[in-house]
Formats: sequence, C-alpha cells, structure tokens
Amino acid sequence: MTSLPLTIRHELPVDNAAIERLHERAFGPGRFARTAFRLRERVPPDPQLSFAAHVGTFLVGSVKVTPVGAGGHPALMLGPLTVDPAFEGRGIGAALMNRSIDAARVAGHDLIMLVGDALYYARFGFTVIPPGQLVLPGPADPARFLALELVEGVLARRRGEVTSARVG
Repeated sequence: MTSLPLTIRHELPVDNAAIERLHERAFGPGRFARTAFRLRERVPPDPQLSFAAHVGTFLVGSVKVTPVGAGGHPALMLGPLTVDPAFEGRGIGAALMNRSIDAARVAGHDLIMLVGDALYYARFGFTVIPPGQLVLPGPADPARFLALELVEGVLARRRGEVTSARVG
C-alpha cells in the first residue's frame, strides 16, 4: 500500500470544475443564497491567496480568499474553505487556512474576515466582530461573523459596510 502525500498549491483554472463539484457536495444549492457567497460573486478570488489541496491528482480541499471593502478600506473575505468529506479530520482544512493566512500576511494585507464557526476558526486567531461594527450586505448570524487582524488594532478602526467592491 502506498501513501500519497498531500500537496497544497495555488488554485489554478484547471481546478475550477473539481472545486465547484466539491462545493456542491459540501454546501448544496443553498450556497448561492448565503450572504458570504453573494458578497464574493462579483469579485474573483485572489489567485495569490487561494489554494487547492491534492492527494495525488485528486482534489481534496480548497480555500478561496476574495478582496472586499470593509468600512471603506481594503480587506479580505476568506471562504469557502472546503474539504472532501472522505478526507475530513486529517488536518487538510487547517493546512489550507494556514497557507492562506501566511500568504495574506506576506502580501501586506491587514484584515481577513469570514462567516463561519467561531470555535473552529478561533485556533487560527479569528474572533467575533462586535455586532454592528461591520455590516454584511445580507443576513448573517453575528456570532459567526469573524475577523483575524494581521495588523494589531486594525479591526477597531474599521466601521461600516462590507462591500464586494475592491477598495484601495
């Protein structure tokens, strides 16, 4: 029996169909109505911050990061983070998260936001955004609207709407 190594690399156009199938299996058709999806649909993900995980030639995970505006300043919206159910619990999601966060930090970004499970994302440093400080363009559970400061104190200076428009 051979063990195939996990490879994480920048997402490529050749990955698009496999990633879309993965999202369909993981999130179903309801994903199109979610606020985070609607925010990301007008702006393509940043190819330098979005990654795909493969075991051999099989795509097993993906993370996308999209530039957005947050209170009139540039920010990033992370997601979706997706791991094939057959490969969950093996650290693939964490590896994808760490790769994206590191790439964003190296590229000089200062704030990453997402809508997700606070307990899961806390291990990467994400915290709940105070309700009303930043406002998404649609409904979202405020307990799931999270941010990671890549520059200390930046979140406190951001107030207003989160938009799909690139800022800066």
